[in-house]
Amino acid sequence: MADKKKIARETAKILLETKSVLLNAREPFTYTSGRKGPCYADCRRLISFPKERETLMDFASQILEQEIGAKNIDYIAGGETAGIPYAAFLSQKMQKPMLYIRKKPKGFGRMAQIEGHMEDEGKKIVLIEDVQNFGTSVKIFIDALRAANAVIEHLLVIFSHGHESSARNMQEMDVKLHALCTWRDVLDAAREDGYFDSETLASVESFLNDPEGWDKNKSSTVSSS
Repeated sequence: MADKKKIARETAKILLETKSVLLNAREPFTYTSGRKGPCYADCRRLISFPKERETLMDFASQILEQEIGAKNIDYIAGGETAGIPYAAFLSQKMQKPMLYIRKKPKGFGRMAQIEGHMEDEGKKIVLIEDVQNFGTSVKIFIDALRAANAVIEHLLVIFSHGHESSARNMQEMDVKLHALCTWRDVLDAAREDGYFDSETLASVESFLNDPEGWDKNKSSTVSSS
């Protein structure tokens, strides 16, 4: 089994090589939260790279085995929509039953929010998402699982932005985050392998140190120009 540092390094390389992470300090990206930043992770793109995604699922199963234990996982659940394919890949690899969670109940039929079949209450579930940014969007899925009397204590993502606010939000939800890599790992790999220019890398470093301050400074610069 690979150690976590090697997993993070290899995952970062895969994200860079498949162009699943983008950096642009001059034309910032707008996130779901409405905030802006110079870096964007598009892990949906990875589903089109079978060899690379197989490696990532190997890494993911190793982390879950090492940090939780397969016997402590009853179901693998994917969040709508980006978490669903990774939950499917991982449930197949680990031979665990799969569920997926809608953002809201569908408006017909069983009015289900949790799709699949969960035999009993109290089942231990690992939630799978592609990316963790500020850690707010997953609350919908966690609340739905807990409303169904499932035990949800772990979230696994391919990529985490690594914000302190994310860690705080996870702590408030009493959920442990497991990530294959973060922006710090991507920056290290980008510097080592010569991806992107020094100005862009410095801007991303500044953003990671203070995302709210970076956004305010960028907004004030644009408004005054």
